Amino acid sequence: MATEKKVTEILKEAGFEPVKNRGIIVTYAAANLSERIARFFQNEFYVLQICRDSIVLVPFGKLFLNLKREVALQLPFDSIRAVRIEEDMLNYRIELDTGEGTIMLSAQQKELSEFRSSGTLAAGGLETGIPGSKYLRPENWHCKNLGATLEALRALSA
Repeated sequence: MATEKKVTEILKEAGFEPVKNRGIIVTYAAANLSERIARFFQNEFYVLQICRDSIVLVPFGKLFLNLKREVALQLPFDSIRAVRIEEDMLNYRIELDTGEGTIMLSAQQKELSEFRSSGTLAAGGLETGIPGSKYLRPENWHCKNLGATLEALRALSA
């Protein structure tokens, strides 16, 4: 289950200091429509977590049920030259310019998150909640954190 607590635990074990409520679900962004279609069937998801002095990506396992206990990418803040965030259909395209190139990520918008991969991964399962019932889905932390995390990323360009 991919809870915020689990993300924090993995990152602390790896020596990072995660910032509370600054983690979202992302994928690497496709360069064009053909790549977007191909990636639809083999997407790999990550938690993008803002830490005290860097951005860190933690990968999900193949079955998407658990996070891997590893760091896939670490970007120290001082290596980031610019951050651009734009709406891209039902997602946000996040471009992180570094001295070595541009890293392009995609994050699903929160309005449809409950029905898409980010909501499933952030809530920890495939079950859907029924509003007003005892069968509520666990909190979708991607949706809750998205706005503040995107603003924190934008602030890195300032």
